[in-house]
Amino acid sequence: MSTPEIHHLFHAPISDHSFSADRSTLAVARDTNIELYHRTGKTFKLQDELRGHDKTITGVDIAPHSGRIVTCSQDRNAYVWEPSPDGQWKPTLVLLRINRAATGVRWCPNETKFAVGSGARIIAVCYFEEENDWWVSKHIKKPIRSTVTSVSWHPNSVLLAAGSTDGHARVFSSFVKGVDERPEPSVWGERLPFNTVCGEYLNPTAGWVHDVAFSPSGDALAFCAHDSSVTVVYPSGADQPPKAVISVSTQLLPFTSLLWSSETELVAAGYDCGVYRLSGDTSGWQLTGSLEENKKEGGRPGLEQREESALNMFRSMDLKGRSGGAATEDTKLKTVHQNSISTARRYEEGNGKVSRISTGGVDGRVVVWTL
Repeated sequence: MSTPEIHHLFHAPISDHSFSADRSTLAVARDTNIELYHRTGKTFKLQDELRGHDKTITGVDIAPHSGRIVTCSQDRNAYVWEPSPDGQWKPTLVLLRINRAATGVRWCPNETKFAVGSGARIIAVCYFEEENDWWVSKHIKKPIRSTVTSVSWHPNSVLLAAGSTDGHARVFSSFVKGVDERPEPSVWGERLPFNTVCGEYLNPTAGWVHDVAFSPSGDALAFCAHDSSVTVVYPSGADQPPKAVISVSTQLLPFTSLLWSSETELVAAGYDCGVYRLSGDTSGWQLTGSLEENKKEGGRPGLEQREESALNMFRSMDLKGRSGGAATEDTKLKTVHQNSISTARRYEEGNGKVSRISTGGVDGRVVVWTL
């Protein structure tokens, strides 16, 4: 396994990050600004800053084809930033019409719309109105009962998955007349007017759902929750019970972000500071290990190290009467990230499989992993 590419950008949390399609530009959400880094050789150098929000930025996404950047923040606003010929970025305010913080934003695959989750129990689906020359939003409200933590688009750019702190992962239709073409019938349904609930799945312990993701084909949905579980749902058709709902419980700290690397493999990361693989299909799923080279095979990844470091610390305190010696090394984690991971994103893909991913964390690092 090749060594991960580590970019320690600063000593501050990264709430979200996004790479441009050619991977030469990295947008990082740092406090109330977006920092744009440009790749020079093997490192990233700060090139520009996007200022406009006055509270913590919670989401950033670069559209792969147009290069437009969308950002959202706890100030209840979203901006679409467009590159201008003089090299500057021109911001356009989006009319979100929400009265609580925005929690995350993602462009749909065809880049005609983006979705913003919020603490107002609303998902704002935003699209551009040509005649008025502005970005407007339509609200998905029912049956969301709490903060929307994450949004994920289906490959057809109409279906939208969302995770929430009410313990549910849901699939909605975000069909906007005049913007979207009517989608092909799928396992999620055929007739899909706006706000149709195509699926609603409760976490087994009703724990907060941290992230949701559609499989590359769009025929399966995965979500991770605060009870350290990952659930994969295989629907069978409109108004039909799902073909399979498989929940994998782990002995790790909860995952905050997950993505599909192929139809049979997931990659998840979160509070455990490591990046883990899960694999399976409709017959079952399992945690198969970590992307870190120094993890022990088999058993419960990560747990042995924590037990060992705690043992060393108490042994040092007992022998020397202080938590020094070997214990000082224990303040440095054995993982690449030195704090929890906020987001995992696709970095490079081909032939229907993701070959490399990137993760951003509270330690101010962005790491590129080879799968």
